[in-house]
Amino acid sequence: MRIAVVGGGINGLSCAWLLAQAGYKVDLYDRGKLASETSKASSKLLHGGIRYLEQYEFRLVREALKERDDWLRRVPSLTNPLRLVLPIYKNSKRSRWFIGIGLFLYDHLAGKSILPPSKWLSAKELLKIDSQLQSHDLIGGYEFSDGQMDDFKLAMWVAEQAIQVGVNVKENQPVDKVDVNGNLHVVGDIIHYDFIVNASGPWAVKLLEKSGITSPYRLDTVKGSHIVVSRKCEQSYLLEVPNESRIFFVLPWRENTLIGTTEVRQNLDDVVICSEEEKDYLLAAYNHYRKDSLKKEDIVDSYAGVRPLIYTAEDPNKATREYIIERDGKLLNIFGGKWTTALALARNVVNQLDRYCK
Repeated sequence: MRIAVVGGGINGLSCAWLLAQAGYKVDLYDRGKLASETSKASSKLLHGGIRYLEQYEFRLVREALKERDDWLRRVPSLTNPLRLVLPIYKNSKRSRWFIGIGLFLYDHLAGKSILPPSKWLSAKELLKIDSQLQSHDLIGGYEFSDGQMDDFKLAMWVAEQAIQVGVNVKENQPVDKVDVNGNLHVVGDIIHYDFIVNASGPWAVKLLEKSGITSPYRLDTVKGSHIVVSRKCEQSYLLEVPNESRIFFVLPWRENTLIGTTEVRQNLDDVVICSEEEKDYLLAAYNHYRKDSLKKEDIVDSYAGVRPLIYTAEDPNKATREYIIERDGKLLNIFGGKWTTALALARNVVNQLDRYCK
C-alpha cells in the first residue's frame, strides 16, 4: 500500500516513520526543508501542559505526560528533565490552592512517571535558589517537572529513523492539490496513492481550500514568538503575564535565557517574525519578576512559529490544544496537535489506516 504524507514537520515525520514501520510504502513531501518552520520554533519543551487543565483537557494532558516521559527515555542525548518553578504572589490571578490542586492532578495524570512530583517551596526557599527573583508580596511557589529538548535536532532524529525504515523524503516539493480519491498534484504531475495523509500543520486547511475540499474544521493560526537574552538561566519558571491570565516560560537555552511565548493571530501569507511589540511585551513580563532587569539590547536572538490550533474560542489562549484526525475518502486530514504528542498522533493515524487499508 502506497501512502503519501504531506508535511515534513514533526507530525508528518512521525506519521511517515510509524507508517513505514507498519509496512506501508511511504513518500513524504515537504514544500521546503524538513522541520524548518513551526517544528523548530517551539518553546523547546516536552510537557504535559499544566495550563491545559484549566480547559479541562484531561485526556490530552495524560497523553502528553506519557509521551513526555517516553521522549526522555528514548532520546536522552537530545532531551533532559527540567524542574520549573511557578511562584505565587499576593496579587497572582491563580491562588496557592488552585495551583496546588492543578499540580496534584498533573502528578496524578502522569502516573508512574520517571520524573519527581511537584512540591511547595516557601518564599525564603525560592529566594535562596534565585536571589534576583522579585520578593515583594511573594508567598512562595511550586516546583514541578517537565522536559526540555532541542526541537530541530530531535525532529531530525525522527527523520533519520523514518529514512532508515524506508521513507522516501521529497524536500522542496510543494503539493499543489490533493483529492479524496488518492490523487496528489505536485510539480505538474498527478501521482496516485492508496491514501494521502494531510499533515501540513498550519497549512492543512489551506491545502484543502486549494483542492476544492470542504471540511467542518477551522484552524486558528496563532503566532508564538520567543526571545533569547544574554543571561544564564539558573532557574526555569512558569510565570503569569502581569495583569493577564496568560502564562509564559523562562528557560535555559544554550548558556542563555529563553523567554516565550506570545499568542498573536497570524495570516499565513504574511512573514512570520517576532515583532518589536512582542519583544517589548516579553521583556516587560520578564522584568516584572526580576530585580536585575534586562534591556532590549540584551536580546541576542528571537524567533516565531505558527501553531495550528483548532478553532474553538475567540481568545486563542483558550483554544484547545487537542488534535483531530478526519477521514474523507482516501484522504486523512490532521488538524491541531502539539510537539510532545506527535508520536501518539502518529499511532492513531496508523491505527486508522490499518482499519481502512488492511
